[in-house]
Amino acid sequence: MKVRWGLDSLGPLLAELGTREPLLVTSRRWTDLSLPVARTWDGVRRHSPADSVREAVRAAEGADGLVALGGGSAIDTAKAVSAETGLPVISVPTTYSGAEWTPSFGVRDEERGVKGGGSGARLAGIVYEPLVTLSLPADESGGTAMNALAHSAEALYVRGRNRESDAHAVAGARLIGDWLPRVLADRNDRQARTQLLAGAANAGEALAGSGLALGHAMAQALGGRYGLPHGALNAICLPPALRFNRLVAADALQRLGDALRGEAVTRVEELARLAGYERLRDLGIPEDELDEVAEAAAVRGGARANPRSATPAEIAELLRSAW
Repeated sequence: MKVRWGLDSLGPLLAELGTREPLLVTSRRWTDLSLPVARTWDGVRRHSPADSVREAVRAAEGADGLVALGGGSAIDTAKAVSAETGLPVISVPTTYSGAEWTPSFGVRDEERGVKGGGSGARLAGIVYEPLVTLSLPADESGGTAMNALAHSAEALYVRGRNRESDAHAVAGARLIGDWLPRVLADRNDRQARTQLLAGAANAGEALAGSGLALGHAMAQALGGRYGLPHGALNAICLPPALRFNRLVAADALQRLGDALRGEAVTRVEELARLAGYERLRDLGIPEDELDEVAEAAAVRGGARANPRSATPAEIAELLRSAW
Protein backbone atom coordinates (compact mmCIF):
# COMPACT_ATOMS: atom_id res chain seq x y z
CA MET A 1 0.00 0.00 0.00
CA LYS A 2 1.27 3.46 -0.89
CA VAL A 3 1.56 5.95 1.98
CA ARG A 4 2.02 9.66 1.44
CA TRP A 5 2.13 12.74 3.66
CA GLY A 6 0.53 16.04 2.65
CA LEU A 7 -2.83 16.64 0.99
CA ASP A 8 -1.08 17.94 -2.13
CA SER A 9 0.12 14.37 -2.74
CA LEU A 10 -3.42 13.05 -3.26
CA GLY A 11 -3.70 14.12 -6.90
CA PRO A 12 -0.35 12.59 -7.92
CA LEU A 13 -1.20 9.41 -6.00
CA LEU A 14 -4.53 9.07 -7.80
CA ALA A 15 -2.73 9.54 -11.12
CA GLU A 16 -0.11 6.97 -10.14
CA LEU A 17 -2.88 4.50 -9.38
CA GLY A 18 -4.67 5.26 -12.65
CA THR A 19 -7.76 6.58 -10.86
CA ARG A 20 -9.41 9.34 -12.91
CA GLU A 21 -13.03 9.34 -11.73
CA PRO A 22 -12.90 8.80 -7.96
CA LEU A 23 -15.91 9.12 -5.69
CA LEU A 24 -15.34 11.00 -2.45
CA VAL A 25 -16.92 9.15 0.49
CA THR A 26 -17.30 11.54 3.42
CA SER A 27 -19.70 13.35 5.75
CA ARG A 28 -21.14 16.83 5.40
CA ARG A 29 -18.45 18.06 7.76
CA TRP A 30 -15.88 17.85 4.95
CA THR A 31 -17.78 18.78 1.80
CA ASP A 32 -16.16 22.22 1.56
CA LEU A 33 -12.63 20.80 1.31
CA SER A 34 -11.38 20.97 -2.27
CA LEU A 35 -10.06 17.62 -3.47
CA PRO A 36 -9.28 16.16 -6.93
CA VAL A 37 -12.42 13.99 -7.08
CA ALA A 38 -15.11 13.59 -9.72
CA ARG A 39 -18.13 13.27 -7.42
CA THR A 40 -18.98 13.41 -3.72
CA TRP A 41 -21.23 11.26 -1.56
CA ASP A 42 -21.59 12.83 1.90
CA GLY A 43 -23.90 10.39 3.66
CA VAL A 44 -21.41 8.83 6.09
CA ARG A 45 -22.89 8.14 9.54
CA ARG A 46 -21.38 6.84 12.76
CA HIS A 47 -20.64 3.09 12.78
CA SER A 48 -21.44 2.80 9.03
CA PRO A 49 -25.08 1.68 9.18
CA ALA A 50 -26.02 -0.91 6.57
CA ASP A 51 -28.48 1.37 4.77
CA SER A 52 -25.85 4.10 4.35
CA VAL A 53 -23.43 1.56 2.88
CA ARG A 54 -26.08 0.55 0.33
CA GLU A 55 -26.52 4.21 -0.61
CA ALA A 56 -22.77 4.60 -1.06
CA VAL A 57 -22.61 1.53 -3.29
CA ARG A 58 -25.23 3.09 -5.56
CA ALA A 59 -23.36 6.40 -5.57
CA ALA A 60 -20.15 4.63 -6.64
CA GLU A 61 -21.63 3.43 -9.93
CA GLY A 62 -19.38 4.67 -12.73
CA ALA A 63 -16.49 5.58 -10.41
CA ASP A 64 -13.08 4.00 -10.82
CA GLY A 65 -11.92 4.53 -7.24
CA LEU A 66 -12.91 5.72 -3.78
CA VAL A 67 -11.40 8.50 -1.68
CA ALA A 68 -12.41 8.09 1.96
CA LEU A 69 -12.15 11.38 3.86
CA GLY A 70 -12.96 11.28 7.55
CA GLY A 71 -12.64 9.02 10.57
CA GLY A 72 -13.25 5.32 11.01
CA SER A 73 -16.87 5.47 9.88
CA ALA A 74 -16.03 7.15 6.56
CA ILE A 75 -13.18 4.75 5.91
CA ASP A 76 -15.22 1.70 6.94
CA THR A 77 -18.03 2.79 4.64
CA ALA A 78 -15.62 3.14 1.73
CA LYS A 79 -14.07 -0.23 2.52
CA ALA A 80 -17.49 -1.87 2.55
CA VAL A 81 -18.19 -0.36 -0.86
CA SER A 82 -14.80 -1.52 -2.09
CA ALA A 83 -15.46 -5.09 -0.94
CA GLU A 84 -18.70 -5.14 -2.92
CA THR A 85 -17.50 -3.30 -6.04
CA GLY A 86 -13.78 -4.07 -6.23
CA LEU A 87 -12.92 -0.36 -6.37
CA PRO A 88 -9.60 0.73 -4.81
CA VAL A 89 -9.69 2.87 -1.65
CA ILE A 90 -7.41 5.80 -0.90
CA SER A 91 -7.94 7.00 2.67
CA VAL A 92 -7.41 10.51 4.01
CA PRO A 93 -7.86 10.06 7.78
CA THR A 94 -9.07 13.04 9.79
CA THR A 95 -8.89 11.18 13.13
CA TYR A 96 -6.51 8.67 14.70
CA SER A 97 -8.72 5.60 14.18
CA GLY A 98 -6.29 3.46 12.14
CA ALA A 99 -9.10 2.09 9.95
CA GLU A 100 -7.05 2.95 6.86
CA TRP A 101 -4.70 0.02 7.49
CA THR A 102 -7.03 -2.98 7.43
CA PRO A 103 -9.19 -4.54 4.68
CA SER A 104 -11.84 -5.45 7.26
CA PHE A 105 -14.66 -3.10 8.20
CA GLY A 106 -17.56 -2.74 10.60
CA VAL A 107 -21.18 -2.24 9.55
CA ARG A 108 -23.91 -1.64 12.12
CA ASP A 109 -27.37 -3.13 11.99
CA GLU A 110 -29.26 -0.34 13.74
CA GLU A 111 -32.48 -2.29 14.16
CA ARG A 112 -30.81 -5.25 15.90
CA GLY A 113 -28.19 -3.19 17.74
CA VAL A 114 -25.38 -5.38 16.40
CA LYS A 115 -22.16 -4.44 14.68
CA GLY A 116 -21.02 -6.94 12.07
CA GLY A 117 -19.02 -6.32 8.94
CA GLY A 118 -16.70 -8.09 6.61
CA SER A 119 -13.38 -7.97 4.84
CA GLY A 120 -11.95 -7.87 1.34
CA ALA A 121 -11.57 -4.13 0.78
CA ARG A 122 -9.02 -3.23 -1.87
CA LEU A 123 -6.62 -0.88 -0.07
CA ALA A 124 -4.57 1.23 -2.46
CA GLY A 125 -3.18 4.14 -0.48
CA ILE A 126 -3.19 6.50 2.48
CA VAL A 127 -2.62 10.24 2.55
CA TYR A 128 -1.86 11.70 5.97
CA GLU A 129 -2.45 15.43 6.41
CA PRO A 130 -2.06 16.79 9.96
CA LEU A 131 -3.83 20.04 9.04
CA VAL A 132 -7.19 18.28 8.64
CA THR A 133 -6.95 17.10 12.26
CA LEU A 134 -6.73 20.64 13.67
CA SER A 135 -10.52 21.02 13.71
CA LEU A 136 -11.03 17.71 15.50
CA PRO A 137 -12.73 18.41 18.87
CA ALA A 138 -11.05 17.39 22.10
CA ASP A 139 -13.36 14.44 22.76
CA GLU A 140 -12.79 12.95 19.30
CA SER A 141 -9.07 13.72 19.42
CA GLY A 142 -8.73 11.93 22.73
CA GLY A 143 -11.11 9.09 21.95
CA THR A 144 -9.67 8.15 18.57
CA ALA A 145 -6.11 8.46 19.92
CA MET A 146 -7.03 6.05 22.72
CA ASN A 147 -8.39 3.69 20.07
CA ALA A 148 -5.00 3.91 18.36
CA LEU A 149 -3.29 3.21 21.67
CA ALA A 150 -5.49 0.13 22.06
CA HIS A 151 -4.23 -1.04 18.65
CA SER A 152 -0.65 -0.77 19.89
CA ALA A 153 -1.36 -2.37 23.25
CA GLU A 154 -3.24 -5.37 21.91
CA ALA A 155 -0.80 -5.89 19.05
CA LEU A 156 1.87 -6.71 21.65
CA TYR A 157 0.06 -9.80 22.95
CA VAL A 158 -2.65 -10.84 20.48
CA ARG A 159 -2.24 -14.36 19.13
CA GLY A 160 -1.28 -13.03 15.69
CA ARG A 161 1.57 -10.86 16.98
CA ASN A 162 4.97 -10.82 15.31
CA ARG A 163 8.26 -8.97 15.53
CA GLU A 164 7.46 -6.38 12.87
CA SER A 165 4.07 -5.48 14.32
CA ASP A 166 5.66 -5.32 17.78
CA ALA A 167 8.08 -2.66 16.57
CA HIS A 168 5.26 -0.53 15.15
CA ALA A 169 3.20 -1.07 18.30
CA VAL A 170 5.97 0.19 20.58
CA ALA A 171 6.69 3.18 18.34
CA GLY A 172 3.01 4.02 18.16
CA ALA A 173 2.46 3.77 21.91
CA ARG A 174 5.47 5.97 22.65
CA LEU A 175 4.33 8.70 20.25
CA ILE A 176 0.73 8.60 21.47
CA GLY A 177 1.76 8.69 25.12
CA ASP A 178 4.13 11.60 24.54
CA TRP A 179 1.98 13.74 22.25
CA LEU A 180 -1.68 13.16 23.14
CA PRO A 181 -1.41 15.35 26.27
CA ARG A 182 0.01 18.17 24.17
CA VAL A 183 -2.79 17.88 21.62
CA LEU A 184 -5.40 17.98 24.37
CA ALA A 185 -3.69 21.02 25.90
CA ASP A 186 -3.56 22.86 22.57
CA ARG A 187 -5.57 21.42 19.70
CA ASN A 188 -3.89 23.85 17.27
CA ASP A 189 -0.37 22.62 18.04
CA ARG A 190 0.69 21.43 14.57
CA GLN A 191 3.81 19.64 15.76
CA ALA A 192 1.80 17.72 18.34
CA ARG A 193 -0.89 16.88 15.78
CA THR A 194 1.74 15.61 13.34
CA GLN A 195 3.47 13.43 15.91
CA LEU A 196 0.18 12.04 17.23
CA LEU A 197 -0.88 11.20 13.67
CA ALA A 198 2.46 9.43 13.16
CA GLY A 199 1.78 7.47 16.35
CA ALA A 200 -1.66 6.46 15.11
CA ALA A 201 -0.15 5.43 11.77
CA ASN A 202 2.32 3.15 13.53
CA ALA A 203 -0.46 1.74 15.69
CA GLY A 204 -2.56 1.12 12.59
CA GLU A 205 0.29 -0.70 10.90
CA ALA A 206 0.72 -2.81 14.04
CA LEU A 207 -2.99 -3.62 13.90
CA ALA A 208 -2.72 -4.61 10.24
CA GLY A 209 0.15 -6.97 11.01
CA SER A 210 -1.36 -8.60 14.09
CA GLY A 211 -5.03 -8.08 14.93
CA LEU A 212 -7.43 -7.16 17.70
CA ALA A 213 -7.96 -8.68 21.14
CA LEU A 214 -10.41 -8.60 24.04
CA GLY A 215 -10.52 -4.86 24.70
CA HIS A 216 -11.66 -4.20 21.16
CA ALA A 217 -14.19 -7.03 21.30
CA MET A 218 -15.80 -5.41 24.34
CA ALA A 219 -15.80 -1.97 22.70
CA GLN A 220 -17.28 -3.34 19.48
CA ALA A 221 -20.07 -5.15 21.30
CA LEU A 222 -20.93 -1.97 23.19
CA GLY A 223 -20.73 0.17 20.05
CA GLY A 224 -22.98 -2.17 18.12
CA ARG A 225 -25.62 -2.17 20.85
CA TYR A 226 -25.62 1.51 21.76
CA GLY A 227 -24.12 3.33 18.76
CA LEU A 228 -21.56 5.11 20.95
CA PRO A 229 -18.15 6.39 19.75
CA HIS A 230 -15.67 3.56 19.24
CA GLY A 231 -12.75 5.56 20.61
CA ALA A 232 -14.51 6.42 23.84
CA LEU A 233 -15.41 2.78 24.39
CA ASN A 234 -11.86 1.60 23.75
CA ALA A 235 -10.52 4.19 26.19
CA ILE A 236 -12.69 2.67 28.92
CA CYS A 237 -12.44 -1.00 27.92
CA LEU A 238 -8.67 -1.21 27.44
CA PRO A 239 -7.57 -0.98 31.11
CA PRO A 240 -9.69 -3.93 32.36
CA ALA A 241 -8.61 -5.98 29.35
CA LEU A 242 -4.96 -5.25 30.16
CA ARG A 243 -5.49 -6.31 33.77
CA PHE A 244 -7.17 -9.52 32.65
CA ASN A 245 -4.23 -10.35 30.37
CA ARG A 246 -1.51 -9.49 32.88
CA LEU A 247 -1.20 -13.13 34.00
CA VAL A 248 -0.28 -14.33 30.51
CA ALA A 249 1.26 -11.21 28.94
CA ALA A 250 3.48 -9.68 31.60
CA ASP A 251 6.33 -9.05 29.15
CA ALA A 252 4.02 -7.30 26.68
CA LEU A 253 2.64 -5.04 29.40
CA GLN A 254 6.18 -4.23 30.52
CA ARG A 255 7.05 -3.18 26.97
CA LEU A 256 3.88 -1.11 26.77
CA GLY A 257 4.69 0.53 30.08
CA ASP A 258 8.22 1.30 28.97
CA ALA A 259 6.85 2.96 25.83
CA LEU A 260 4.37 4.98 27.90
CA ARG A 261 7.03 5.85 30.50
CA GLY A 262 5.26 4.28 33.47
CA GLU A 263 3.24 1.29 34.61
CA ALA A 264 1.12 0.25 31.62
CA VAL A 265 -2.39 0.13 33.09
CA THR A 266 -1.85 3.21 35.22
CA ARG A 267 -0.62 5.23 32.24
CA VAL A 268 -3.47 4.06 30.00
CA GLU A 269 -5.99 5.09 32.66
CA GLU A 270 -4.27 8.47 33.07
CA LEU A 271 -4.45 9.14 29.35
CA ALA A 272 -8.08 8.00 29.16
CA ARG A 273 -9.04 10.35 32.02
CA LEU A 274 -7.14 13.17 30.36
CA ALA A 275 -9.19 12.51 27.22
CA GLY A 276 -12.38 12.67 29.31
CA TYR A 277 -13.24 8.96 29.57
CA GLU A 278 -13.39 6.91 32.75
CA ARG A 279 -16.66 4.96 33.34
CA LEU A 280 -19.21 3.27 31.11
CA ARG A 281 -22.01 4.76 33.19
CA ASP A 282 -20.88 8.22 32.08
CA LEU A 283 -21.85 7.23 28.52
CA GLY A 284 -25.36 6.21 29.59
CA ILE A 285 -24.79 2.45 29.39
CA PRO A 286 -27.18 0.57 31.71
CA GLU A 287 -25.57 -1.83 34.16
CA ASP A 288 -28.35 -4.40 33.88
CA GLU A 289 -27.56 -5.07 30.21
CA LEU A 290 -23.85 -5.84 30.65
CA ASP A 291 -24.41 -9.61 30.72
CA GLU A 292 -25.95 -9.43 27.25
CA VAL A 293 -23.11 -7.23 26.01
CA ALA A 294 -20.62 -9.75 27.39
CA GLU A 295 -22.31 -12.57 25.49
CA ALA A 296 -21.95 -10.58 22.27
CA ALA A 297 -18.31 -9.70 23.02
CA ALA A 298 -17.32 -13.31 23.76
CA VAL A 299 -18.03 -14.48 20.21
CA ARG A 300 -16.17 -11.67 18.46
CA GLY A 301 -12.87 -12.31 16.71
CA GLY A 302 -10.92 -10.15 19.13
CA ALA A 303 -12.05 -12.23 22.09
CA ARG A 304 -11.06 -15.43 20.29
CA ALA A 305 -7.61 -14.00 19.47
CA ASN A 306 -6.97 -12.88 23.03
CA PRO A 307 -4.02 -14.68 24.67
CA ARG A 308 -6.20 -15.64 27.64
CA SER A 309 -9.62 -17.19 27.01
CA ALA A 310 -12.49 -15.21 28.50
CA THR A 311 -15.93 -16.58 29.27
CA PRO A 312 -19.02 -14.38 29.00
CA ALA A 313 -19.18 -14.29 32.80
CA GLU A 314 -15.58 -13.08 33.01
CA ILE A 315 -16.19 -10.43 30.36
CA ALA A 316 -19.28 -9.28 32.23
CA GLU A 317 -17.14 -8.80 35.35
CA LEU A 318 -14.62 -6.77 33.35
CA LEU A 319 -17.41 -4.57 32.02
CA ARG A 320 -18.79 -4.08 35.51
CA SER A 321 -15.35 -3.09 36.75
CA ALA A 322 -15.43 -0.30 34.15
CA TRP A 323 -19.05 0.67 34.80
